[in-house]
Amino acid sequence: MNERMGVAPRLAVRKVHAAYGPYRALFDVSLHVGAGEVVALLGANGAGKTTIARVVSGLLAPTRGAVFLDGESIGGERPYRIARMGVAHVPEGRSVFSSLTVEENLTLAFRQQLAAREVSSALDEAYVVFPRLRERRAQPAGTLSGGEQRMLALARVLVRPPKVLVADEPSLGLAPVVVADVYRTLDRIRSDGTALLLIEQHVHQAATIADRVVVLKRGRVTFEGPVSALDDSVLTEAIGDQVASGDSPSGSSEPTPPAEDADPFS
Repeated sequence: MNERMGVAPRLAVRKVHAAYGPYRALFDVSLHVGAGEVVALLGANGAGKTTIARVVSGLLAPTRGAVFLDGESIGGERPYRIARMGVAHVPEGRSVFSSLTVEENLTLAFRQQLAAREVSSALDEAYVVFPRLRERRAQPAGTLSGGEQRMLALARVLVRPPKVLVADEPSLGLAPVVVADVYRTLDRIRSDGTALLLIEQHVHQAATIADRVVVLKRGRVTFEGPVSALDDSVLTEAIGDQVASGDSPSGSSEPTPPAEDADPFS
């Protein structure tokens, strides 16, 4: 991807503003991700990261600005249409059908993406990436642990690479050994040409595969550049000492009451 040479990035967010009712969450945000590129979107809770994910996937309409996929505006499209265009969104949290088994969750997802003859091989591939899911294949998804439900949510989109993958906190609730597997899979997907917008609080984990970094603070971009240019002063100012040092933030992902202009759901 090279905008200077006139090649449109796979995903582009242009001067986007967004709000939840009276709470303004994003202010003039612009970013882009090229095919086969990983951009890590970093920031403290309430910075607006999840709001960007929702704008890209069509779950939240921007109040101003636009979103482009391969140079074509997707603003105003319904989420299901954006998904069919090749934008996959793995939201923060578990996002599974709790009454269906693990295999039924996967089969339902793969039938929407693949030809019928490909579903069986996709299931096998999902179980190779996440062996625990094979062990739980006949178990209702709602009875899985939090980490296992996270694996299931990821497996539904990681087996067949989309044009764009928005991964919101993919390591949330996972053991370190599983996080390593997830990141190896993300890196493989990037090598297949997917544009990956990676939302993470584990900064050093994100930096292992990211090409560039965008830092948000209170709904505004405060830094954009290569990972090599990201120093501790930028991280500490935008994210805080705990996350900048590589430590995990406090365990709960539940939103706190938002301050004015903060993202109440990030």
